[in-house]
Amino acid sequence: MKAIMIIYNQAHSTVVMNILDELSVRGFTKWTDVQGRGSKKGEPHYGTHAWPSKNMATLAVVEDSQSGALIERLRSANDQAQEQGLRAFVWEADSVV
Repeated sequence: MKAIMIIYNQAHSTVVMNILDELSVRGFTKWTDVQGRGSKKGEPHYGTHAWPSKNMATLAVVEDSQSGALIERLRSANDQAQEQGLRAFVWEADSVV
């Protein structure tokens, strides 16, 4: 299984949820009001007066067979609105209870 952490501008919230729904990814954990900035060109997302936008994060654990399609759909969403920011990180999920 794969654990996929998706970090994204709050503007992508509906897009990310739609992708999860369309790929039948039922289980996930979502955090709102996540702060940070991109490692290359990303502007800060601090939820402050100077940097008002915010990030969200979603962690989904999926079967290996689902991970490729999920990453590809997320990549496509990011390509369509790169200025908003969306990143996904994949880890092995060795033990799931």
